[in-house]
Amino acid sequence: MPILLKKIITEYQNNTIKTESTKEDKLYIRLYKLLSKMIIKMEVPGNTLLPPTRKLADALSVSRSTVLRAYDILLLDGLIISLKSSGYQVKPKEEKKINLSPEQKIDDKQLSEIGKSFLKLSDSNVSNSRESLAFSPGLPPLDIFPVAQWKNLTNMYWKEIKFSNLSYAPSSGIEKLKLNIAHYLNLTRNIQCNPDQVFIVSGSLQSLYLTGTLLVNPGETVCIENPTFPNVNAVFKGLMANTIGIPLDSKGISTDFLKKAMLKPKLIHVTPSCHYPLGIKMPIDRRIELLAVADEKNAFIVENDYEHELNNWDNPIPSLFSLDKQQKTIYLGTFNRILHPSLRIGYLVVPQKLKLPLELMLKHSHRFVAPSIQFVLNQFIEKKLLHNHLNNLINVTRERKLFFSQTFNEVFKRSGFAINPSDVLSLQSLITFNNGWLDKDLVTLLNEHNLSTHSYQKCFVSKSTEQGLILGHCSIQKHIIKNKLVRMFSTIQQYPSNE
Repeated sequence: MPILLKKIITEYQNNTIKTESTKEDKLYIRLYKLLSKMIIKMEVPGNTLLPPTRKLADALSVSRSTVLRAYDILLLDGLIISLKSSGYQVKPKEEKKINLSPEQKIDDKQLSEIGKSFLKLSDSNVSNSRESLAFSPGLPPLDIFPVAQWKNLTNMYWKEIKFSNLSYAPSSGIEKLKLNIAHYLNLTRNIQCNPDQVFIVSGSLQSLYLTGTLLVNPGETVCIENPTFPNVNAVFKGLMANTIGIPLDSKGISTDFLKKAMLKPKLIHVTPSCHYPLGIKMPIDRRIELLAVADEKNAFIVENDYEHELNNWDNPIPSLFSLDKQQKTIYLGTFNRILHPSLRIGYLVVPQKLKLPLELMLKHSHRFVAPSIQFVLNQFIEKKLLHNHLNNLINVTRERKLFFSQTFNEVFKRSGFAINPSDVLSLQSLITFNNGWLDKDLVTLLNEHNLSTHSYQKCFVSKSTEQGLILGHCSIQKHIIKNKLVRMFSTIQQYPSNE
């Protein structure tokens, strides 16, 4: 029996027994008063479908006309609405801004030091949640994801599932998927690791949080590229690390700066395959230099191998993990950037000495990623569907990046806006400008017109005068790219610059 129907029956019976005065009321008045009270007191939420009249009449042992008359009065009172072919629905409540009383407001004295630290990050831009596809950075071509194939694999999983498979799963991930990821990394990144060094997680953000929690004490130094992903800085700052931005040169993070700086970092976070947002690919000589500096400073390296499929498919450069003889590199990968972000699955590869503490940390926190998703992804890999998708991804991304660049240069000709040159195949482009705008104002303006961009300035660890917009250029089809760029140009032209 549906929950709402059962609730109405119980309330109706209790009300009839408890309140003598209602015996004088006609049955439809009794029912109307009951439902009216339940709706006004929000015991029945807005947008809820009321039970069908015939079903409610049978359940209460009254005539259908009794229920219809009660519903008619509720309609006149404006408490419910009639939906064509769907019955009756409780009228949606108007959203009211809730003013918190002093005792309801956050008292940071009640929070832990780390809780307070994350509270300070409330304005940090760490995701594309609820944003328009155009031009959100970091999104792959969503329209080419093989939905039908994924659906078939999902249906196969639930068709063949055994009851025993519905129990708890290993915290580090299912063995078949870990084995296939280890093989995949060996072939594509020259990473030779045992499957038990692979940990399945929900994505790069969770990988960073786990790594930071595992290795970094509050106040210890974490060196990160400057600029870099805002969320990388946010996660480590939230964990109360002392984040230090290291400048970049044409080869990536500056090892000369790291050598000369009087720093003792616990971690050094880098994106060697494709730096975000400048699109620098770290050559092998710089990777070897970085490993030497990290060894000298006794620091762990977090190799966030962002977009490595797009930039290491044909002529791969060995990963830092594969070059590291000291076994102090932690490798981060994700399927969210190459399949779709709603998938929420990625992986960590850790040195042997970190396996046990990480395993225990996972067991006592998120437990495991849903086995159904792991199974489907594993089948997606085994049936060569991932390989086929990656070939398609690379071709479509290359095609859309070229189209975006050509169209942008046409639309924004002589406007002061220009694409920052980069040879890598990335999911986004950095747009620079020299007309006096602040990028944060442009981001707000464009967002109001359903155009999503990210601020370049927010990528810097400390305050910077650098201004720019980061635009994703491959999550939407070419004709939409052109239309959106025209709208973007028109929107910006309507407002005066700050010069």
